[in-house]
Amino acid sequence: MADAQFSAASLPAHALSHPMASPGYGKRSAPGQHARTAHDFADLPPREAAIAAFIDRLSDGADISVKTLAKVLPYGQCALRTALNRLQQAGHLRRGREHLTIESSGSRWITRSWWSRTARDDDWWAAFTRGDVPEEARPSPQTRSRAYILLAALGRETPALSLSAADCAALAPLVTEWYARGATDTAVRHALTAGLPVPVHSPAAFLQKRLTTKLPPEPAPAPRAPLRILECADCGTPGRPEALPGGHCSACRGERAPAQPTAPLPAPTIHARAAEIRSAMSQRRREKAPA
Repeated sequence: MADAQFSAASLPAHALSHPMASPGYGKRSAPGQHARTAHDFADLPPREAAIAAFIDRLSDGADISVKTLAKVLPYGQCALRTALNRLQQAGHLRRGREHLTIESSGSRWITRSWWSRTARDDDWWAAFTRGDVPEEARPSPQTRSRAYILLAALGRETPALSLSAADCAALAPLVTEWYARGATDTAVRHALTAGLPVPVHSPAAFLQKRLTTKLPPEPAPAPRAPLRILECADCGTPGRPEALPGGHCSACRGERAPAQPTAPLPAPTIHARAAEIRSAMSQRRREKAPA
């Protein structure tokens, strides 16, 4: 059996050699995924789990079309198409289009295949389509913040900048603002320790001044939420996320469309038809009348 020979646990190192799609197409990783573990896709059947693990290790932009996957995996196109549909139903895959604005060529719609190692339900994919991804559950905050820990470590690295616990707590909000503007720990430490005067009479006052005067500029505004639509995995019909549960439209799920009410006839048509009926009845009475 192919499933027995090709398992998620025995995947080759394929990410670098796998064919890439045309620029702008191919696999696109969804945001906020959990870290990779040895138990990913354990709830899927063996074939789907193996294919999911293969796709998950591909880099963004990799060609994950059925034809390309059939060339590198031990499954035919029909089996792969079925497996990808099941991965879509399980919440790992969605297909659709995204509207992009490109300075050199204007705006256009790009075909997308969004992949998530973490299974998502229909509500999450609907929020993703709107550009409104729900925040993941976050662990409870630590007693000491990242900024506090950096300030407390300064004294070990640079004794002239040793701070008390109260100093660290008071200066931590200023460091947090640096983080909010994209600064790394290395950048903050360099800004605070480079070119120190000798001696540093008041470490807390000195660091407060540097954190204030050397504060980086605010980051550029976040880009507008992308314009996206999803498509049925079977027929490719575009639709709203709530109309494509599991990535399939109602027709491909075998559901009948609700009967459409018959539109009323316009008044002139009704009047003309009534006149025809009256004329026919008059003619019939004349024919039955005795001579």
